[in-house]
Amino acid sequence: MKTLTDTARAALPQRANDIMTAAADLARLGWTPATSSNFSMRLDGELIAVTVSGRDKGRLTPADIMVVDLDGRGVETELRPSAETGLHTQIYRRFPDIGCVLHTHSHNQTVASRLFAKDGHIRLSGYELLKAFRGNATHELDVDIPVLPNSQDMDALAAQIEPLLDQPNLYGYLIDGHGVYAWGRDLAEARRHLDALEFLLACELDLRRLNA
Repeated sequence: MKTLTDTARAALPQRANDIMTAAADLARLGWTPATSSNFSMRLDGELIAVTVSGRDKGRLTPADIMVVDLDGRGVETELRPSAETGLHTQIYRRFPDIGCVLHTHSHNQTVASRLFAKDGHIRLSGYELLKAFRGNATHELDVDIPVLPNSQDMDALAAQIEPLLDQPNLYGYLIDGHGVYAWGRDLAEARRHLDALEFLLACELDLRRLNA
């Protein structure tokens, strides 16, 4: 059985506190209804801290944060991570510089995922806030945010996501009827990407209503 590395053990208290603080903030915004959503942060090159399945994200305690390896297996714990942990570990395995993954279920994210599911993506064009995504320096570009069909088979879903991760400057995707995944090099960057996606999705939904 794997054990915590010294680096991971030293980092865990602060990472757990960061996750709890971010989760409480997102819960206050109404983006984590009914114990939904999950959050993780990298501890070292092989281990991540992630929220335990089924916990109220607005009331997390250190006992609600567990450690898994990059295959999603618990380390020094019998607790069960979210079934979607594999979507987090996919990002960490693919991008060694990524330090945080945030998954939420806001109203806007969920509605947009249903509306654009048939297209397989949401195209965001001309918005100044596109510069919130790392690597984008202008509003004069198109950014396609993938929208994946939902599945309870996380391996099958991850297989659909894998080739999409080749898209440059992509830091998020949606799952139909579900919500959004956003990530970054650290919590601050992941949160910036999440906030930008939320704002831009709200803009696209408002434009659809106004043009109906």
